[in-house]
Amino acid sequence: MEASRPPIPPFTAESAARKVRLAEDAWNGQSPERVALAYTEDSEWRNRSEFLRGRVEIVGFLERKWSRELDYRLIKELWAFTANRIAVRFAYEWRDGSGSWFRSYGNENWEFDDDGLMRRRIASINDRWILESDRLFLWEGERRPDDHPGLTALGL
Repeated sequence: MEASRPPIPPFTAESAARKVRLAEDAWNGQSPERVALAYTEDSEWRNRSEFLRGRVEIVGFLERKWSRELDYRLIKELWAFTANRIAVRFAYEWRDGSGSWFRSYGNENWEFDDDGLMRRRIASINDRWILESDRLFLWEGERRPDDHPGLTALGL
């Protein structure tokens, strides 16, 4: 039996925002195995043009992602929610192996089971090349500090 992953549905504005921040923190930690535990064993993903099913495929995807998206920093923001669904907008900054910087923008639709595990994730993402001097996500360590501006405050 899979463990519960609070906050669990039905979501309130507060619990949905908390769920989003916990996901942001986990992704910024860049541990594929840890991130995958937030999803059901048979979770379905669409990420750009990739379609994944299950934790094993999620782990493999994240390992590939973070091996090529270096100095990864992510900010997620709650867009909307219902009882067991959350819509998120996000942006992340990263550099490739040649040192070019990018900011990737996107949105995700999440659907959760009764234990708070994500059973479906649908992500649409676009990348934009940026100058290193245009970077905005400049905190130290894995977790974005609570006083670091979010997407709206940064004008994104």
